[in-house]
Amino acid sequence: MYELLKQEGRAKRGILHTVHGDIQTPVFMNVGTVAAIKGAVSTEDLEQIKCQVELSNTYHLHVRTGDKLIREVGGLHKFMSWNRPILTDSGGFQVFSLAGLRKIKEEGVYFHSRIDGAKIFMGPEESMQIQSNLGSTIAMAFDECAPALADRSYVEASVARTTRWLERCKTKMQQLNSEEGTVNCHQMLFGINQGAIYSDIRIDHAKRISELETHEEMYHILDETVPYLPLHKPTYLMGVGTPANILEGVERGVDFFDCVYPTRNGRHGHVYTNQGKINLFNQKYEKDMRPIEEGCGCPTCRRYSRAYVRHLLKAKEMLGMRLCVLHNLYFYNTMMEEIRDAIDEGRFHSYKEEKLYGMGQINREKEKQNG
Repeated sequence: MYELLKQEGRAKRGILHTVHGDIQTPVFMNVGTVAAIKGAVSTEDLEQIKCQVELSNTYHLHVRTGDKLIREVGGLHKFMSWNRPILTDSGGFQVFSLAGLRKIKEEGVYFHSRIDGAKIFMGPEESMQIQSNLGSTIAMAFDECAPALADRSYVEASVARTTRWLERCKTKMQQLNSEEGTVNCHQMLFGINQGAIYSDIRIDHAKRISELETHEEMYHILDETVPYLPLHKPTYLMGVGTPANILEGVERGVDFFDCVYPTRNGRHGHVYTNQGKINLFNQKYEKDMRPIEEGCGCPTCRRYSRAYVRHLLKAKEMLGMRLCVLHNLYFYNTMMEEIRDAIDEGRFHSYKEEKLYGMGQINREKEKQNG
């Protein structure tokens, strides 16, 4: 159950109550594609860096290791030794990214595994069964992820099919949750709003499920669409994004975010600070004995210097990547804490401006001129 606690403009502060614990929103979900965060990050680490929700990938867990095996050992929470909420995506994005390897039908999608070439079929019922086997806290509905710039006629047909698939997902999940021996009989289902860059299609689809683009286009779609989504249910912006994207999304009423940026950038030595992103491979950090960010409470900054982390990265030691990923995820999770506190205290707008200014995302004088 989602509980709306407070609003500042469209920005929402809430709690999603789940069988695996409460999720304070807005929240950034830490992406663990195959039930692990890339960069040698353990579940103990996730607890230290304030992770509320771990996100795993249905498609990847289905084709490698297998959801049936995970069910046999007690589900994903037990498998990865994580007792907080887990969200699993539907597999739809990965399936529809296999442009030359799949065929879309009303019943679902036929495709070939990238791992061994095996023929696989996935439709709404199959996606729900896989996610039920995993036993995640939140399952995502199986949808068609149409290209953002696809023809209008194609997008209309695609969205209509996604709506029909959502109805099938709901029916299947209700059945699975009622079965004896189900890993998580309280599994929740999130629907997905589609419609590419067409505002009217997005709005119509938002209305029907109420029971990617440039950043500017994305913000426009959020402005147009979110008001038609149910206020007393959480809104999830998938695969987004940078700290600036998140701040803009929160301002437009988004509750849930996920993105690989903090882990992917960390593995390449790019780390986030309140003064902007820095590249630790730069020679100027060779003798810099300061932490990545002064005052940061992450495991990396509490103990190690920029110079040492840079040395590890240059030496291709895995510890360097791990320390950068830990810092970046801590930065994101801490920023979400700050966002929640700011909404609680009615100062989100000023917090957003200060945060963006500090990270070099806006020019304060230009902002003043624009009123």
